[in-house]
Amino acid sequence: MAQVNTIAPAKSGGQIDKSAPVTFSADQVDYDKDKSLVTATGHVEAWQNGHVMRADKITFDRNTGVAAATGNVVLMEPDGEVMFADYAEMRNNMNDGILKDLRAVLQQNGKMAANGAQRTGGAINELSKVVYTTCNICAKDPTRPPLWQIRASSGVQDAEHQKIEYKDATLEMFGVPVAYFPYFWHADPSVKRESGILPPVMGTSSNIGFFYGQPYYLVIDNQSDATILPMMTTETGPQLDVEYRRRFNDGTFLINTSLGYVDQQPQGSFSSQGQFAFNDTWRWGFDVNRATSTDYVRDFHLVEGLTGDQNVLTSNLYVEGFGEGSYTRLDSKLYQGLNSAINTSTLPIVLPRYQYSYFGLPDSLGGRLSVSTGAFNLVRSTGTNTRRASLTVDYERPFAGLLGDQWKVTLHGDAAAYDANQFDQLPNYAQQRSISDTRALPQLGVDMNWPFARDGGAWGTQLIEPIIQVIFAPQTGASQLRRYPNEDSLDFEFTDANLFGFNRFTGIDRLDGGTRANAAMHGAWYLGGVTFDGLVGQSYRTGVNNLFPEASGLHDQVSDIVARGTFSPSPWVDFTYRTRLDKNTMQTHFSEAVTSVGVDKFRLSGGYIYTNFNPFYYYDQPSPAPAGNNYYFPRNEVSLAVSSKWDPYRFTGYARRDLATNQMVEVGADAIYEDECFIFDSRLYRRYTSINGDNGATTILFLMTFKTIGQFGYRAL
Repeated sequence: MAQVNTIAPAKSGGQIDKSAPVTFSADQVDYDKDKSLVTATGHVEAWQNGHVMRADKITFDRNTGVAAATGNVVLMEPDGEVMFADYAEMRNNMNDGILKDLRAVLQQNGKMAANGAQRTGGAINELSKVVYTTCNICAKDPTRPPLWQIRASSGVQDAEHQKIEYKDATLEMFGVPVAYFPYFWHADPSVKRESGILPPVMGTSSNIGFFYGQPYYLVIDNQSDATILPMMTTETGPQLDVEYRRRFNDGTFLINTSLGYVDQQPQGSFSSQGQFAFNDTWRWGFDVNRATSTDYVRDFHLVEGLTGDQNVLTSNLYVEGFGEGSYTRLDSKLYQGLNSAINTSTLPIVLPRYQYSYFGLPDSLGGRLSVSTGAFNLVRSTGTNTRRASLTVDYERPFAGLLGDQWKVTLHGDAAAYDANQFDQLPNYAQQRSISDTRALPQLGVDMNWPFARDGGAWGTQLIEPIIQVIFAPQTGASQLRRYPNEDSLDFEFTDANLFGFNRFTGIDRLDGGTRANAAMHGAWYLGGVTFDGLVGQSYRTGVNNLFPEASGLHDQVSDIVARGTFSPSPWVDFTYRTRLDKNTMQTHFSEAVTSVGVDKFRLSGGYIYTNFNPFYYYDQPSPAPAGNNYYFPRNEVSLAVSSKWDPYRFTGYARRDLATNQMVEVGADAIYEDECFIFDSRLYRRYTSINGDNGATTILFLMTFKTIGQFGYRAL
C-alpha cells in the first residue's frame, strides 16, 4: 500500500535547512530508529525545494541528510532539466551530490552523458568522460553514432553562468573525429542569447581578393545586443561592420554602420530602422540607408544592414494611424542612386507626403462611400519640382435584377491642384518653365454582369458570363502633358487586370476620360476537380485618346484585345496565360504565362513575359519617343524554377534568361539538409547583369549549423 511521508532532517551542525523537509511517496517504507535510516522502495518519488528524484529505492540518512538512490534514478530540476543515473547520492536539499553513469535531457533536444558527475551548490556539474549532442538516437540501433556529437575527457556544466565547458574535446560526425579542441564551450541549451565568438565569414572575390571576417556577438542587457564584424581583405584593406539592436516597451531600434577601403579611398555605409507605437492607433518609424558608392555595397554586400535595392537606397520617416475603415500616414522619403547609370540629382526628395483613406459601411440605401485624399511636395536637383493636393471619391450602389443580372452604379471623381517649376525638365519635358493649375474629372460608371450557369451532370458545370461597363466622363487627352506634372503615372500595362476601371494609369496625374465602354466574355468549366476559367475583352471609346502611347494598345478608339486563361486539371497542375493582341492583325503585343506542376516531392515552375515596349524608357526624353528609342525595344524573358522536398532534404533551383538579347540574367540553386540537430545549407547564385560596370558576380555559400553550439560558414563572391 502506497504511503506518503514528510521527514524533517535532524540537526547536523546547521548545514541542513530544517524548513525544507523531504516529502516522498513509495510502495513501502521502513524506518531504522537506531541508525536514523528511512528506506523507501517501490516507485519512490521524493521532492525537496523544487527538486524531484525518482528511483526503485531511496535510503535517507536523517543524521547526515544524504539521500542514496539506486535503480532507474531520475532527477528533475526546477528549470526542466532531467537527469538519469544508475546510482545517486544527494544532500543539501539535493544541491550537492554524485551521480554514476549520468544521462541528461536538456532543453532544445540537448542530450548529455557522462561516466560520472559531481554536483556542487546545485549550479556546477563536474563531468567525467562526457558526450553531448542534440541528435536523436537511432531507434533501430541505439549503438549507432549520432550525426554529430562532442566527446571530451571532462566537462563542466555551469548553471550559474549558463554554459557548458569541455577539455580535450573532439567533434565527431557519424562517429568519425573531424575536429579537435583543447578547450571548447557553448551556451547551455536553455540560453537564448549569450555573448561570444560567432562562426567566421571567409572567401574570395575578384574585387576584394581573399577575405576573412570574425564576428563577435555581444549581449549588452535584456533589451539590447550588438554584432561586431572586423574583416581583412587582400586587395582593398580592412573593413569593420557594427550592428546594434535594442527592444523597447513600445518598439524596436536597429543601427548598422560599416567602414572600409575601396577604390583607393575610405568607404562606408549606414543603415538604421526603428518603429515605435504611441498607442493602439498611432505609431511612427524610420528607415535610413546611405552608402558612399555602388562599389562598396557591391563588394561588401555581406553587410546585412542595407535594405532594398542596392542600386537605389531609400530612406524614410513616417507617422501612421489606423482607424475603423480608415488609414492615414505622413512621411518623407529620400533616395540615393548608387549605380553609375542613375543620376542621384534626378531622384526625387519627398518633403513631405500626406495620405488619408476611408472606406465606409453600407448606408441605408445600400451604397458605400470611399474617400482618398493626400498632398505632397516633391523636390529634385535636376528635374521637375511638384506640389500637389488631391482628392478621390467613390460611391458605389450594387443591386440585382429580376433575371439574375447583377448591376452596380458608381459615382467616381478625381480632383487635384498642382504647382510646379522646372516643368520643362524630366520627367515631363513640357514647353513652359512653371505651372499652377487645378483639375477635376467626374465620372459615372454602370457595370452589368449576367452569369448563366448550367449543370451538365457528368460533364460538370459550365458558366458563361457577359460583362459590360459603360463610363460617362468629359474627354481628356494629350493636353494633360502640357498642363499637369506626372509623378505617379509613369508606368502602366493594359491587360485584363485593368480592363474594367476608371483609370488605366497607376495614379491620378494622368486620367483616362471620355465616354467609353468595356466589354468582356467570362467563361468557366468545372469538371470533377478540373477547372478552366477564361476571359476575353476589349475597350471602346467615342474618340481617340492620344494620351496613351501608340504601342500601349489604348491609343485608338478600339483597343487591343486582352485575354486570360487559367487551366487547373488537378491539384498539382495549374497554368495561367495572359495576352494582348493587335485588334487588326492579331499580333501579340503582350503575353505572360505562369505554370506550376508537381507536388512537394518535385515541383516545376515556369514563367514567360513579353511586351512590345518598355515603359521605363518612355519618359527619358520628350514625347513622342523616336523610333530608335529603347522604349520600342521589347522585353522578352523566360524563367524556370524547380523545387523538391524529401524530409529532411530540400532543393530549389532557378534560372532567368533574356530572350531579346539572348543572354542569361541569373541562375541559382539552394540545397538544404535539416534535422533535429544539424543544418547543412549550400547556395549558388550567379548574376550576369552588370552593376556599375562589373562583369556580374558569383556567390557561393556553405553553412553548417550544429544546433545549440554554433555555425560554420564558407562564403565566396
